Amino acid sequence: MTMPTSASIRTQVRVPLRFPDGYTTTADVFTFDGLADGKEHLLLGLGAYQAATETGTSLVRPHSECLTGDVFGSQRCDCGPQLREAVERIANAGGYLLYLRQEGRGIGLYAKLDAYALQDAGLDTYEANRALGRGDDERDYTAAAQMLHAVGATRIDLLSNNPDKAAQLEQLGIGIRRRVPTGVHVSTNNVNYLRAKVSHTHHTLTLPMAV
Repeated sequence: MTMPTSASIRTQVRVPLRFPDGYTTTADVFTFDGLADGKEHLLLGLGAYQAATETGTSLVRPHSECLTGDVFGSQRCDCGPQLREAVERIANAGGYLLYLRQEGRGIGLYAKLDAYALQDAGLDTYEANRALGRGDDERDYTAAAQMLHAVGATRIDLLSNNPDKAAQLEQLGIGIRRRVPTGVHVSTNNVNYLRAKVSHTHHTLTLPMAV
């Protein structure tokens, strides 16, 4: 993986945030020019993010867009609860939430819903992707690395259970001081999805024996 070309900050705007459970905070939302994939990814600076950047202690969560989970509260995945958790933890520590337009592990919204239909017929989340002729995980974190370089966050604490995120970012010039696991947001509706993450892509999740 080659080092990404540089991206530049296009816009910075302050946005007050309020979540359905009443939690509030404020984010500085950054947009960019020159991102490798041409998509409209966002970077949210939360808490004392500038001080954390200067000391190399920024807590960073690369969060892939999930319309069904983030917006509609779908319980088939853990994306919505992970997003909510990440915003508060990053606001407390100082750092960045990267909101990446990579729906369905990079296969898109319609294909993700096609995969859901195959899961209803008995396939797991990765088997369903393959049945559609897609990869297990098609996400590329080049744009994420570009955004972090643009704001000077080249040494971070990575809030993620996914080893592939850490591996890609390190190859793209982002130093990972430590990996910080997210909480485990398990329910009867998503437990098989989470188990597949552990068995197929070695996510660092400790799941209960039964749900």
